[in-house]
Amino acid sequence: MSLTSKAAGFKKLRYRLLIYLLAAMIFAMPARTALDHHFLYFPEPRHEATPSSVGLDYEEIAFLATDGTRLSGWLVSGRPNAPIVLFCIGNAGNISHRLETLQLLHDFGVAVFIFNYRGYGLSEGKASEHGTYHDVAGALELLNKRGWPSERTIIFGRSLGAAIGLEAALHSPPAGLIMESAFTSIAAMGQHHYPLINRLLGWLIGAKYDNLKKISGLKSPVLLIHGKDDTICPPRMAEELFYRAPEEKQLLWIPGADHNNGFIVGGEIYRQTLRETIARWTGFATEMD
Repeated sequence: MSLTSKAAGFKKLRYRLLIYLLAAMIFAMPARTALDHHFLYFPEPRHEATPSSVGLDYEEIAFLATDGTRLSGWLVSGRPNAPIVLFCIGNAGNISHRLETLQLLHDFGVAVFIFNYRGYGLSEGKASEHGTYHDVAGALELLNKRGWPSERTIIFGRSLGAAIGLEAALHSPPAGLIMESAFTSIAAMGQHHYPLINRLLGWLIGAKYDNLKKISGLKSPVLLIHGKDDTICPPRMAEELFYRAPEEKQLLWIPGADHNNGFIVGGEIYRQTLRETIARWTGFATEMD
């Protein structure tokens, strides 16, 4: 075979491999979405209760994500001229399962806005990483129109919400960012919980939520809160995030707390830390117990 024939053969092979690769990527896209929703997003469509169930007056708000998706949320007012806490929920349920946190924050005298990501509760659409970023950006736009600019807003995210809150804080630096029960990245979570599956199929997970990569770019103060007995997002992840975060930063450990009950197990030290942090970041005199 001549050199010219060999070159032509290699060229055909490259084209053929490229076609196979593109076909594999196209067919993998539905699988990536399916795996995201199998491992990451667990929405519930029905609200089990409302803030009035715990004695809170609230406004039910329909608003738009920055890509036009219709979303739902609840606004609980605070004292006159109070800053607002934008609360980003975790990956399961919907906003009706966070009433204890709403009550806790309301007791400080601040306003609180909590919202359903797309596909959660009454919000339209289906969750995805970039979709949730559009959702939180839409929530911030809404609050700005309502009279809470970034410097009077605290973003508070728990678990998956910590990743969504971090992304929002990078684009619209708030008075401060609270990240509770945060992970370093979806890839690190996969390696921790499913090492074999992660090595074989990890590439099929579309969502990245790479907090460890992003947090060094944060321009706002950050408070990390983490349970010492968290088996879902191991404590070393909080340590890695804290190490990578720029100043001003604080890490509150909750001894005996797992992934979901830090705000319960933490008791007074949890409430006091939140109260003092909100006051320091905003200059707002929070309520005392």
